[in-house]
Amino acid sequence: MPTVTIIAASGYTGQEALDRVLRHPELDVVSLGSDSLAGSGASALDPRLNGSLPPFTPNDEALAAGADLVFVCLPNERAALLEPPTGAVVVDLSGAHRLRDAGLYAEWYGFEHPRPDELADWSYAVPELGPPAGPLVANPGCYATAALLALAPIRDAIAHDDVVVDAKSGMTGAGREPKASSHAGAVLENLAPYAVGVHRHAPELAQALGFPVCFVPHLLPVRRGLLATCYVTPLGDVRALLEDTYADSPVVRILPEGVVPELGRVRYTDTAELAVFDDRATGRSIVVCAIDNLGKGAAGQAMQNANLALGFEQSLGLRLEGVLV
Repeated sequence: MPTVTIIAASGYTGQEALDRVLRHPELDVVSLGSDSLAGSGASALDPRLNGSLPPFTPNDEALAAGADLVFVCLPNERAALLEPPTGAVVVDLSGAHRLRDAGLYAEWYGFEHPRPDELADWSYAVPELGPPAGPLVANPGCYATAALLALAPIRDAIAHDDVVVDAKSGMTGAGREPKASSHAGAVLENLAPYAVGVHRHAPELAQALGFPVCFVPHLLPVRRGLLATCYVTPLGDVRALLEDTYADSPVVRILPEGVVPELGRVRYTDTAELAVFDDRATGRSIVVCAIDNLGKGAAGQAMQNANLALGFEQSLGLRLEGVLV
């Protein structure tokens, strides 16, 4: 049975990755990394975790534990310093290895990449659009995932010069570390755009699509969930392309005509909902994608990528079924 280490397991994405490992029938946790909880039992993260899990160790020690699979949930700049263990499948949930052009990190992430020559070793993978090409996997960003699910299958059937992505995410997308912008007083009963024109998922989208889009994210006053509304000028049958791409996907659902994606149906799951609409006034098409930012937008997709890299069926460990209220 392959062994697993989670680096920075005490953050939102780390805890969500652990949840999926625990429901996976073929994986065994060998180490849990957390500098803040080192020396504590797993129940220090959540009292629902029992004594069968190893205690937390410092992240560097966890990385050296010899696991077959490593989930990396570190902040971007620290993840960029990572030296992957030899022979392991490593899935990085940060943005540290998503961009192929090292020069973009200073502009979009605010730091010079310390290992620019190694970026080519990392495979950027949205499983439905292309599986990981090697053992080092750069997990896509949450906003990028929703936009790419909507746009990548139709990129050759739309005009490239006027694509607009209007996206909204719950507050867990900002991570567990407290920030003034994520305090209840700033979030509840409020809606605001942020990083307008300068969000770091913009170059990620341009790299994956082959052309830039106008992307504006917003912070929703909810814990989790993400909805991306994409406005395009169609040059072909948009719905047919999406239906064909996701016909066999266990994760992505194309909704019937007239049915809208909803956060309430995808939150706490690893599924994605897509719908296509025609704008009567302008002739444009509107493609809407709903995902859970911590599920398909982070840990769920990381588990998909890990399964594919290890040769497992991609849906093992995922939350896909149920009728949640």
